[in-house]
Amino acid sequence: MHTFWDNIWKFPKFVFSVFIGFFLTAVYPIFQLSKNKKVNYFLLMSLLLVIIMLYLVLKSMLDYG
Repeated sequence: MHTFWDNIWKFPKFVFSVFIGFFLTAVYPIFQLSKNKKVNYFLLMSLLLVIIMLYLVLKSMLDYG
């Protein structure tokens, strides 16, 4: 029974490391692309567009203004 609780105790650490690994693996190509100035402007504009769209969707969903 002791090994069972050891495994249960280790599970949150494992899940956390999997999520961090997935995030770093998914974001690494973006960091590689951002070394180029032209692509950097495109990434900045895309990020700004995503933030604006998220704001507008949430504003509409929550019925503000």
